[in-house]
Amino acid sequence: MTPQDAPRLTLTDIDAMTRDAFVAALGGIFEHAAWVAEEAHARLPLADAEALHAAMMDVVRAAPDERVLAFLNGHPELAGSEARAGTMTDDSTGEQRSAGLDALTAAEVEELTTLNRAYREAHGFPFILAVRGRDKETVLKELRTRTSRPTPAEREEALTQITHITHQRLTRLVK
Repeated sequence: MTPQDAPRLTLTDIDAMTRDAFVAALGGIFEHAAWVAEEAHARLPLADAEALHAAMMDVVRAAPDERVLAFLNGHPELAGSEARAGTMTDDSTGEQRSAGLDALTAAEVEELTTLNRAYREAHGFPFILAVRGRDKETVLKELRTRTSRPTPAEREEALTQITHITHQRLTRLVK
């Protein structure tokens, strides 16, 4: 079952969940970071899905710098080795496919690989972009532009992009 096929949850369902059930249902919204859901569960009950998402993002933003850096590094590179190996999460696979990153030419793969490497070397974490609704040309342009930006600005931009990505994921999961 793909994330898009999963039954949608109500806030009543979520508020009634044990911590383990909450983590099982929502832990995958944040890429390889079930700790976000583990910590957000303590904030239940919440008024609505927006408050749930805000609570989860608050957990990320309140985490120590080392944990945030590890969290950022848990995200796959766009059309990177995880994509080629087929080891990305279903959400990431669908998001990258929606932007055409599964249908790159050899030259585009080479350029993206080079740009991904340069970005990681410059900032210490992978380039993160909410790609749903974008095309591969836009993704490449963003990556070219953002690589030269200061790392503190890029860290904040990565968290902003994660806010968009996780909001989209949560919206598909919660009615």
